[in-house]
This record gives sequence, structure tokens and C-alpha cells, in this order.
Amino acid sequence: MTPPTKTELRADVIRARRAVPDDLRDSEAQALCHWLPSLVCGGQTVCAYVPVGSEPGSRMLLDTLAELGVRVLLPVARKDGDGRPMPMQWGPYEAGTLVAGEFGLREPPAPWLPPGHIADAELVLVPALAVDRKGNRLGRGAGFYDRSLIYAARHTRLVAVVRDDELVDDLPADPHDVRMTHALTPSGGIVTLRR
Repeated sequence: MTPPTKTELRADVIRARRAVPDDLRDSEAQALCHWLPSLVCGGQTVCAYVPVGSEPGSRMLLDTLAELGVRVLLPVARKDGDGRPMPMQWGPYEAGTLVAGEFGLREPPAPWLPPGHIADAELVLVPALAVDRKGNRLGRGAGFYDRSLIYAARHTRLVAVVRDDELVDDLPADPHDVRMTHALTPSGGIVTLRR
């Protein structure tokens, strides 16, 4: 039997996420926040994201990071004149200041920091549809994160944020895919991946 393609896996995960009841999604978001004090300390920089649709996480996660004294940077995704994804810029998170961005995202208002500022981060929380135990991440396929994570410092922890059942044994991967160092799940907390 042929293993499923990335496109098929994406469709399966998105369908499963949409079926998750709101109360379970909320409790998982709270559980993710519970693990943050063990991951970060005040004065650090963390790149995070604003969840879209059924993605794990919440604005509460961003606020919890800020309450822990962390400088939170959020991505700003844009395409070039030919329609190709560019490395993401970063904007500081301040509660209540997010604006509508491209692709239906919420983002900090301009001015933004250049892509290389991801190197300031001790930790990058990366949205993922799934991640395997070798660090292969299944994203939405646009390529913004793979073009951006290459600028992260070698010591930076790259953490795929997924639901418990989205940490799997094996996923298809391409040579350009940037591997994750860790996964963050509601029940399991931080899980070290074999890169």
C-alpha cells in the first residue's frame, strides 16, 4: 500500500481538527499554557504565532509568555512580486494591537523586524499539522516557515505545536524541510525529537 502524500495527510489532519469540540480545543489551549513556565524564562525572546482556525494554541498562550517576562515576536508573512513566499519578518506582540494581515492572519502592526531577527529567539513555537519523532514537520505547504527557520541560531529550540495525536512516528519529508528539535503537546508537554 502506498503511504499517503503530504497533501492527503494535510487534508486528513485539517478534517480531524475541525471535528474537535470547542470545549476540548479550549482545554488543550490551557494545557499548552501550563507547560510554558518550564520552557522559558524572563528576558528571553520567543517567536510564536497567532493560531488560525483550528490550530492548537491561543492568544492566551501569547499573553502567558508576556506575563512570564518574555519578548514575543510574531511572524509577518508576505509573497514577493512573483508570488513566491518570502522569509517572514517579525513584529513584537502587544496585547490588543494585532491587525488583519494577509492570508487571513493576525499580525503586529508595522514597523517590522527583518527575517534575521529570528536568530534572537531562544525558542520558536511553530504551527504544525503534525510532527514525527525524527523532527519532520507537516505544515500547510506554503513554505514560509522553511524559508524563515534557516535564520534561527543553532541553539534555538524549534518546537512544533500539535495536538497529542499529531505527534506521529513517521511523516514524508523533503530535503528543504527544516526539522524540529521538539514538539509541544497538551498532555505530554515538551517532547525532544531525534533530529
